[in-house]
Amino acid sequence: MKKILFRSLAFMLLTLLVFSLVSCGKSKKNKLICGITDFEPMNYIENGKWVGFDTEFAILVSEKLGMEVEFQEIEWGSKYQELDAGTINCIWNGFTANADESDGTKRSDLVDFSYSYMINQQSVVIKSERAGEFKSIDDLVGKTAAAEAGSAGESFAQDAVGSSGNVLGSAAQINTLLEVKAGAVDCAVIDVLLARRLAGSGDYSDLAIANIELESEVYAVGFKKGSDLRDKVNKAIKELYDDGSLMKLAEKYGLENTLEVDTNYKG
Repeated sequence: MKKILFRSLAFMLLTLLVFSLVSCGKSKKNKLICGITDFEPMNYIENGKWVGFDTEFAILVSEKLGMEVEFQEIEWGSKYQELDAGTINCIWNGFTANADESDGTKRSDLVDFSYSYMINQQSVVIKSERAGEFKSIDDLVGKTAAAEAGSAGESFAQDAVGSSGNVLGSAAQINTLLEVKAGAVDCAVIDVLLARRLAGSGDYSDLAIANIELESEVYAVGFKKGSDLRDKVNKAIKELYDDGSLMKLAEKYGLENTLEVDTNYKG
């Protein structure tokens, strides 16, 4: 009798485990899990919840796809590992698509990109009192710069400061501004959207964007190579752009002049 009860209990537990794994798989399959960092105005926390252009963009897309959206905060330098491990199924955080990693690898060789949707460029943030020292890219040679680890800014900074300079990798873009304020570095290299949002105001009133013109970049959503999710998201992006929803969202965050959807972009 005990053997029968034990076998019945074991069978029940096994059944529950299989059901749990299947349910978890189905649940995860129907989720748009976005890897993000705190990057205003794209993704940031306000009143205890994630807001921002990319946050609301992802929500609109998930509604089009009939999927639940989830935002997973990640270390930017570990974005590819998170994607490969399946803890996220896309990187949606002002992800510069037409850039190389610091080792020279093209990002398009590591992920499949969606249509590009926004124009971006790197910027150099300095202490306002040092503006006269930074007038061209050549002025960065030999300097110590801060940039988010694994970012397009880090790759640019390493090339710009050269072998006689140094680049300090930070966990988040906003941390680089604190390094400039503290005098630990000469400058920070960050996305211009964030720089325009913060430099010269509030806690960063003593910082300024150096008058150095850099090349334009584009933002796109990154997916694991071969993922069928990319094409579904692309379809939703085009629909949201065509019906004006995306422009309305861009206007909400003051990004209407940088919104530019390219349906021919392949990364």
